[in-house]
Amino acid sequence: MSDDTNNGVHQRSEHPIYAELHDSADFAELRKRYRSFAIPFTVAFLAWYLLYVVMSNWAGDFMSTKVIGNINIALIFGLLQFASTFVIAALYARHMNTHVDPLARSLTARYDAELRGENGES
Repeated sequence: MSDDTNNGVHQRSEHPIYAELHDSADFAELRKRYRSFAIPFTVAFLAWYLLYVVMSNWAGDFMSTKVIGNINIALIFGLLQFASTFVIAALYARHMNTHVDPLARSLTARYDAELRGENGES
């Protein structure tokens, strides 16, 4: 179809409620809550990963230091990369479930209610 409707329903990006919700304080708060977690944890994880790479490349003697048997600091750092990934993923899920998702569901409900009202559905 060449117009902006599909079976009488406006496409999301061109419906007036989309712009209204995008400009709302709730949407700004949603973005703020997401960014307050995503940006610092992304920077922290990348710095932690870069430290591992730098230490592996330029601190070979330190990284090859044996801790227990054949387990050295490099192996421990590598395993901690996996552990930190899982910890950050768990923290992200908890943050989203408690701080972001409720607000996103509210915005979605407002959007859906507007569409139902426009289409004459109850």
